This record gives sequence, structure tokens and C-alpha cells, in this order.
Amino acid sequence: MTAVTTAFDKAAAEGRAALIGYLPAGFPDSGTAIKAALAMAEAGADVIEVGLPYSDPLMDGPVIADAVYQALRNGTRIADVLDTVKAIADAGTAALVMTYWNPVDRYGVEAFARDLVNAGGAGLITPDLTPEEAGDWPEISEKYGLDRVFLVAPSSPDRRIAEITGLCTGFVYAASLMGITGTRAAVSGSAAGLVGRTREHTKLPVAVGLGVSNRDQAAEVASFADGVIVGSAFVRRLAGAPDSAAAVTAVRDLAADLAQGVRARR
Repeated sequence: MTAVTTAFDKAAAEGRAALIGYLPAGFPDSGTAIKAALAMAEAGADVIEVGLPYSDPLMDGPVIADAVYQALRNGTRIADVLDTVKAIADAGTAALVMTYWNPVDRYGVEAFARDLVNAGGAGLITPDLTPEEAGDWPEISEKYGLDRVFLVAPSSPDRRIAEITGLCTGFVYAASLMGITGTRAAVSGSAAGLVGRTREHTKLPVAVGLGVSNRDQAAEVASFADGVIVGSAFVRRLAGAPDSAAAVTAVRDLAADLAQGVRARR
């Protein structure tokens, strides 16, 4: 049982959805990123996604893409990502790395798995990795006890959902809409239907991401999903803060607000 499974089980036992927050490593700098992630966990996030900065973030909207670009300009490397993971795991919160596949492939899949485990990481979320291209990742992740989180989308036919969920462990990431990341004025109308279709093929928790930015939206998603994933809203708080202390406070305040949301309607 991984830390991610434990987090979802705890949330379910409390009759609520899990709150999953995303922040890229190294933004606005490595120290602030770590402090913000810890503040997010202290305020009620059950799982933290640590973004691995990458030069071609195809799925990311302008808020996250700009943050990732800045992190790369700051010189952020995989070692910094692992340091961030270690800080979160040492504090007792489940930490996953959200990454495009090319950096993992170049690093070496087994070497990455080994180093992630040594840092206390629980697994990978891989938005651009398909079942056909997973290679030996399923076997290596099993060897190291790491979770594999793949994405399903509103456009995924049932056969495809079955293939994707068959490779997942930990939870299934349901992208609530087609397109790039970013906050939205309202939750996608296709999200609940996608969760329902996904549950027909797996007993794993299903968490919804893309577009959630406030307590009311978190409560809405929590009414039909097992987890609520928030990314751009957190990154926007970091980007808009005048200094490190204000950035950490802004992330903590948003996490507390969202944590109330996932507990509000179930």
C-alpha cells in the first residue's frame, strides 16, 4: 500500500474527497516551492503533485507554462525535484511527481524510479504517456512499489478507458475537459459523466483535474469524484505574490479554502 492509497483511504473514511495540489519544483525558487508545498499539506492537501519542469509542456496553460519556464531559467534540475519530494514525504504527506515522459526516459526509467523511491516519492503522473508507449514502466514501478497514474479524457472511448485504468495504480486522473490546464469559471459539464464511465472499469479512486480554482468548485467536484486536483490556481497565487513569505501564505490560504470545499458536499 502506497502513501497515495493511504491518503485516499483516509479521505474516504472521513466521508470526503481527497484534495490533491500541484506546484512545480523550483518556482519561484526552490526554497519557496518547498515551503509552499509544506504549507499546502499543513492546510489540508492530502497528496502533493511536484511538477518536473520541462521545456515543452504541451498540456499546460499559460500560468503553469510560465512558471515552468521560470523554474528552468532558475536552473531547476531533477535533483531539485527530488529534494522537493523528499521534504514533502519527510513531513508525512504523499508526494507524486507530475512529469512528461521524455525527462524520465533520458534519465533512465529504472534510475528515476530508484531515486524517486529513495526520496520518499509515491509514484508518477505521466500526462503524455500512453499504454502503448509505457515500455517497461509497469514492471519497474511494480519492482519499486511506485504508483502509475495515467489520464483519461472526455474523448476517451470505453475501450480506451479500460486499457488506461488497467495500467493505473493509486488513482485514475480524469481530465475534466479537452485542452490545456488553467482555471475556469465553472466545472466542465463532462466531468461527472467521465467519472461515472471510468468507475465502470476500475475500483481505483477517480480524481478530477483541470479547471478547479475555488471552494465551491471543489465542493461540486467532490460530490461525484474521489479526489479534486488543483494546479493553476495554486501557481497563480505563487506568481502573484510580492515575496516568498506572501507566496507561502497565499498557497496556505487557498489550500485551506479548498480543503473546506472537499468536505462540504459528499
